[in-house]
Amino acid sequence: MRALVCTLSNARAATTVVRGRFAEDAAWRRGGVLRMRDVPVPQPTRPGWVRVRPTLSGVCGSDLKVLHVTGMSPVLTAWSPVRRAVMGHEVTGVVEAVGPGVTRVREGDAVLVEPTLRCAHKGLPDCRRCAAGEGHLCERLDLAGDLCVGQGIGFSDVVGGGWSDGVLVHEGQLVAADGIAPERAVLAEPASVALHAALRWQRSGDSVVVVGPGTVGLMVTACLRMLHPDLDVTVVCAGGFGAERAGAAGASAVVQQPSAHVLEAVAARVGARLLRPRLGALPVLDGGVDAVFDCVATASTIDLGLRLLRARGTYVMVGTAARAEVDWSPVWWRELAVLGTIVYGEEPALGGRRTFDQVGEWLRDDAFRVDGTVTHTYALEDFGRALLTAQQGPAAGAVKVALAP
Repeated sequence: MRALVCTLSNARAATTVVRGRFAEDAAWRRGGVLRMRDVPVPQPTRPGWVRVRPTLSGVCGSDLKVLHVTGMSPVLTAWSPVRRAVMGHEVTGVVEAVGPGVTRVREGDAVLVEPTLRCAHKGLPDCRRCAAGEGHLCERLDLAGDLCVGQGIGFSDVVGGGWSDGVLVHEGQLVAADGIAPERAVLAEPASVALHAALRWQRSGDSVVVVGPGTVGLMVTACLRMLHPDLDVTVVCAGGFGAERAGAAGASAVVQQPSAHVLEAVAARVGARLLRPRLGALPVLDGGVDAVFDCVATASTIDLGLRLLRARGTYVMVGTAARAEVDWSPVWWRELAVLGTIVYGEEPALGGRRTFDQVGEWLRDDAFRVDGTVTHTYALEDFGRALLTAQQGPAAGAVKVALAP
């Protein structure tokens, strides 16, 4: 069986410098951290486990950060001590083999894969978070139990990942995908990330801003439109790329960077006052928007988000930020709420329903505006071109890139 295996002991190779600058594809060049391997076909011998053959598996921005060993905080390695993994956590596929005691699925079933592993999957007693239905915040990610360490599929060489011909999955991680086109089904994971982020905000007004028209930004926009049909959603783009897609996803308006223009445009849209500090170049809004969903989370977008919010507004960090130098004064001066969000789980706002279950339902509904998000699909053996396209993003006309094993 073929699999794309990431070996982080090759991290030095991943940061190769070519002619004085970082090589975009260094991580998957010869000697890099990612290589195609022939590995044994995983067998579902444990009760409740199955093998899924991926139909499509997405390339995520966090995958690229792992491969390049850059852009992620070293602190996170405390919870994810994995040194070798089969990549790919955005997976839709077909059940190929079932283990003992499986009752929810059968061979040949089309499925969505929720990749996170919980204590029970590892044969461990539930931690407090898993017992509360918050397995995405499991307090034992660093423990293997009788399975493996780490957060789950796509970050382990034991259960594997979607960038392969087969991955082991517990039946409790599966959601039926019959009747869902693969190009929509492969979006279940990022759409669940987006829905979980949207639900972190307890609506307290009528206007929000979504920063970033990439996959997650588009998914957040589409989820907000499903949850709040009357909500005013402004999407912030960088350049012309993404503006049309943001509108198709449900944006009420699209404004373009730079930040000064965004602040002026949003102030005019929501009727906020634009205050110009005596010290500093950028203005700040008084009476701004109710929430900002930052799907980029760099220093500049965090700063922009805080400036856009009204007093007691909510900033939701959806992007995978690491170290950033930011003026946090608006947080205490205007009593802002800053919320982090990670993946998905069981949602109190949905009556305890799993995020993936809700997304699986929405993916069957044309009102969920996600068509066209997958812009490029490559064969598994063409992974180098796929990853370079994903790395180039708007320059290559790419939103979501997928691999087809």
